Amino acid sequence: MHQITASQLQEWLSDNTRTPPVLLDVREPWEFATCHIPQAISMPMSTLPAHYLELDRTADIVMICHHGARSFQAGLFLENVGFGAIVNLQGGVAAWARDVDPAMPTY
Repeated sequence: MHQITASQLQEWLSDNTRTPPVLLDVREPWEFATCHIPQAISMPMSTLPAHYLELDRTADIVMICHHGARSFQAGLFLENVGFGAIVNLQGGVAAWARDVDPAMPTY
């Protein structure tokens, strides 16, 4: 699994020559409602085993949580079931709010 910083993810999302990744937010619904990166899909970590087949195995998937630990674990799960292009957002939405979008609510 690769790691990406919030600034690197912002560059990727802004680059029209690259296919945008799937942004998979594995936080709880209340966390997602509090703040999230635009275009992110909410799939709480506890529901991932029941819903991962809804995801495109060929897509680049950026895993997102609050600080990067849950998303890393969820990314390992996806790799173990055959997903190959998993990237973890280091520092999670906390890093995104700090480094990319200071107006984003934090908790």
